[in-house]
Amino acid sequence: MTDDNHPDVVLGTVDVDGISHSYRASWARQPRAVVLALHGGGTDSAYFDCPGHPRLSLLRTGAALGFTVVALDRPGYGASLPHAHRLTDPARRVDLAHTALDHLLASRPAGAGVFLAAHSAGSELAVRMAADERGRHLLGLEIAGTGRHHHPRSVGFLEQGDEHLRRARARLREALWGTGHLYPPDVVGGAGIAAASPAYESAARGWRYEFPELAARVRIPVHFTLGEHEEVWSSGPAALADIAGLFTAAPRVRVDEQPDAGHNLSLGHSARAYHLRVLSFAEECAVTREAGLAAPPRQGRAG
Repeated sequence: MTDDNHPDVVLGTVDVDGISHSYRASWARQPRAVVLALHGGGTDSAYFDCPGHPRLSLLRTGAALGFTVVALDRPGYGASLPHAHRLTDPARRVDLAHTALDHLLASRPAGAGVFLAAHSAGSELAVRMAADERGRHLLGLEIAGTGRHHHPRSVGFLEQGDEHLRRARARLREALWGTGHLYPPDVVGGAGIAAASPAYESAARGWRYEFPELAARVRIPVHFTLGEHEEVWSSGPAALADIAGLFTAAPRVRVDEQPDAGHNLSLGHSARAYHLRVLSFAEECAVTREAGLAAPPRQGRAG
């Protein structure tokens, strides 16, 4: 049973070329639009449905506002983890994600179209999807918790390594979670949403060097968010402007610093505020589509 205050979240799988991809979804009967959400590293689609805190869930907030939200376990995560060795090519992952989306929407309404939202390492796949020819049919793009330059306090162990592995892990945890006051106590550390990462993820971190070229090919509206207390990536007005300047072909680029938020924007006390900003931007993109100022949505294909 579902209602506006307690929308259902369902778990499922979709098969693409013999590879099963898992997902979480909240399906609206007649959606305003569809939000495809892509998680970061070391977690899965549970990131967007904060365990024990439905108010912080993008899946539930989106559905309550009339959006269908599909949180896909990125290729190599969840059900597709056993096939991760076949997914080292970024173009392959882009194709799988686009095709999984087509399959999921083949017999379901998509409203004004599909809005793509991604966090941290998931931004790599999202920007590639948006830069792809099929990306021009998307409503818009949200990326968060990413960048081109690491935070000054994190450069040492993220880029130069640390001879004391235990110390490096502790410092990474600190960068990801801060002092913890920004999150519910039971969420800090991410044990409830942890997931095995595919081996390719380490190599994929180098995508930031491709970021400028990929961003220049994105031709849909873009929204970029960093938490006020982001410590993995450089933050502040200069960092926001730096990323905004990369999307030279986008018809509209907006950047936001989310107050009272750390790196994990969708898990903190301010997650609902962040999600409402993202959904507001998605609504603006839907209005633009309806006004005939954007490319029409693509047609999903059965499979």
